[in-house]
This record gives sequence, structure tokens and C-alpha cells, in this order.
Amino acid sequence: MTSTERWRWLVLVLLLGGLLYLLAPVLTPFATAALLAYLGDPLVDRLERWRLSRDAAVSVVFAGWLLLLVGVLLLLVPFTERQISNFLAQLPHWIEWFQTTAAPWLAEHLDISLDVPDTQRLIGMLQTHWKEAGGVAATVVAHVSKSGFAIVAWLMHLVVIPVVTFYLLRDWDVLVARVHELLPRKIEPTVARLARDSDEVLGHFLRGQLSVMLVLGLLYAVGLRLVGIDVGPLIGMIAGLISFVPYLGAIVGVGMGVVAALVQHHDWLHVLLVLGVFGAGHLVEGYVLVPKLIGDKIGLHPVAVIFAILAGGELFGFLGVLLALPVAAVVMVVLRWLHERYTTSALYAAGHGQVDADAPSAAAAPASHKALGCFGFFARISAAMRAGSPV
Repeated sequence: MTSTERWRWLVLVLLLGGLLYLLAPVLTPFATAALLAYLGDPLVDRLERWRLSRDAAVSVVFAGWLLLLVGVLLLLVPFTERQISNFLAQLPHWIEWFQTTAAPWLAEHLDISLDVPDTQRLIGMLQTHWKEAGGVAATVVAHVSKSGFAIVAWLMHLVVIPVVTFYLLRDWDVLVARVHELLPRKIEPTVARLARDSDEVLGHFLRGQLSVMLVLGLLYAVGLRLVGIDVGPLIGMIAGLISFVPYLGAIVGVGMGVVAALVQHHDWLHVLLVLGVFGAGHLVEGYVLVPKLIGDKIGLHPVAVIFAILAGGELFGFLGVLLALPVAAVVMVVLRWLHERYTTSALYAAGHGQVDADAPSAAAAPASHKALGCFGFFARISAAMRAGSPV
């Protein structure tokens, strides 16, 4: 690729980024529909292999999504509201236990003195605002109803997203083939390979890791409720949702579960039961869920996921949150490809003779090569481009 072509691609990327920034509010429903179509396409393809037409398969998937949405609205939202109300009702007992038991123990054994704030005022504020809001649904309705334009925008989104999702899902394979045909033949093999790798990384996270999170959340919630923890379902859901960060979900869940057991039952038996629930969940995750749903594929790193979502939301709002994971997957795959090209380039082998045609790829490179610093890596890439060396 010549220097002129590089500048053209750079200008094109900058123009696309600026266009996305300006059109973010308009593109949000279309990005949501595209993400839903991407998630639903494997299901539609599987139904097609069962002798269903494309339209019939899309209709079946849509019906399943509709039933799932209705179930969430009718069951999960009121259930979550009751759990939060239950937590707020028990919060005074939690704070009292902390003041009378935990804080003196920390001060006596670890010499840690904690200043507890005005707990009664804090509890009163939480309970008052929660009652005034009338629950999660009432809060959302009150927020939306402040602006007539916001209501119209939400209604338009509710209409546009399903319609666009249906047509994208129906014509997904055709659209992918059309995009593939438009690629310049010179770069088509590389772009096709990067697209396949990006799809594998993104699919690994969305269809694998999210499934693990949901199953773990359900397992923790049911287990904690069975051992007698009143706020166990809420703790289980929280632990499951943050379990994409290794060990964080289990650590947070164990901490909250142990405190809840001590506050509610005042014995160590229920503490052991809570530890048993999370121990069983960890075993199920390690020996059943991860091998079956994720396997040994390399997906998105938890730190990359957190950074991508926060950065996307800061730059482009809700559209940035939707596009964060696909963009992070593409960037991750491109960086791996650049690293592979660099480790097989003349620049990397400088001073060690010619590059062997059978030189190991990035996947087989020594650990010391993989530990190459980020700044040094890009500095060498930039130097190679300026010198005209093949990278």
C-alpha cells in the first residue's frame, strides 16, 4: 500500500467517524437493529437447515424474542423491584450490624477505624425517593414524560427497531455477500480474514460469555434463595452480571452474601451455605459452562470490554455503547494481525539474517515476543512505514 493510499484510507476513516458523531441520535435505532440481526442470524440459519424458508425462520425467531420480552416485562421487572424494596427494608439492619459488630471487630483486631455517616438520614432519603418513584417502571415513565419530543422519539424507536431488524435479519446473508463483492480484489482476502476473526471474537463474547453470565446469575439467585437469604436473588443477579470479569462476580457475591447471612440469621451455618453456593457455581462455570459455551477461543479481554463501553458512551452516547463491542473486536483482531505481520517482517528479523518463509506466526511466537510493549510495537510499525520496509 502506497503512502497516498494510506492517507486516503485515513481521511475516509476520519470522515466516517465524524459522520457517526453527528448522526448518532438518528443511527441509534439502526445500530440496535443491526446488533439484534447479528445475534439472530445464527438462529435463523439453523432453522433454515431444518427445511424452513428464510421468512418463516425469521418469523419464528421474532416470535421467540417477543415472548422473551413479554416475560421479562411481566416477571423480571416486578421481581427486581420487589428485591430492591426488600433490600431497602433490610438496610437498617445491615447498617446496625456494621456499627455494632463489624466496625468494632475491625477496630479491635485490625486497628481500622471507620467513620459511619448519618445512617438514619441516608436510609430515609433512599426509602423516600424509592417510594416517590413508584418503582423502576414509574421512574422511566416519569423521565420520558417530561418531554413530548422524547415520547415521540421513543415511539419511533419502538416502531423502527423491529421493522429494520426484520428486514436486516431476512436479508442478512445477501447484504454480507454484497459487501464482500464491493471489496477491492487486492485487499479482499485480508479483509475477509479479519472479518471472520472479528465475527469469531465478537460472537465468542456475545453468544458465549453473556450466556455464562445469565446462567451464573440464575444459579446464584436460586441457590441463595434456597439457603434462606431473602435478598439472595438480587445478590445473585449482581454477581452474574459482573462475572465477565474473572473472579469479580464471585468475590462481590460472596462478600454481599456473607454479610446478608450474618445480618439475617446471625450464625455461621448460613455463611457456610452461602460459600457452598458460590463454590458450586464456580465449579459449574469452570467444568461445564466455559467448556461448553466458550471453549478455548480467545475473546475480548474484560478490561477491553469495560474501556470500550465507557469510551463509546462518552464519545457517542448510547450509540457508542451499542458499537463499543463490535469496534473493540475489530480493533483487537487488527492489532493481532499487525503483530503477526511485524513478527514475519524484515524489520523484526533485522540483524538476524533473512526472514524465514516458515517463520512462526504470532500465535506460535515466543512469550517474550508477545510481551512487546505497546509503544515500542507501534514505534517500530511507524518506522517501517516511513522506511518503506514491508510490514
